[in-house]
Amino acid sequence: MAALFLAILVTAMISKEAYLVHGDIGTASFYNPPYIPTKCDGISEEQFPPGNLFVAVSEGLWDNGAACGRRYRLRCLSGPKRPCKQRTIDVKVVDFCPLTPCPSTIMLSRDAFAAIAHKRGRKINIEYIQ
Repeated sequence: MAALFLAILVTAMISKEAYLVHGDIGTASFYNPPYIPTKCDGISEEQFPPGNLFVAVSEGLWDNGAACGRRYRLRCLSGPKRPCKQRTIDVKVVDFCPLTPCPSTIMLSRDAFAAIAHKRGRKINIEYIQ
């Protein structure tokens, strides 16, 4: 009986630890159309996922273009005037950051930004995982 209790306790602790594992922390802002041409697929409209949930990434994630097509799950953590909506979204990398220097880790399409944050601020803190 004690062994069963111990096994349940250990399993619960492992499950709790697994839940506490988080992704990377960064910043996000949004950029405006026109979104094409992109560094990944040029002028192809098919590169954009349904709902226009796509991003351009900064040098740290770009990886000489290997980031093209990668998918990230992200959520808003904080920002000025409490902008976060309580949800996560899945986004697709379609471009390299169009601004130099890039103002954030990830530049979201306007639709992607609106999905996770109220437009009270232009820059938010995010958690993201591939």
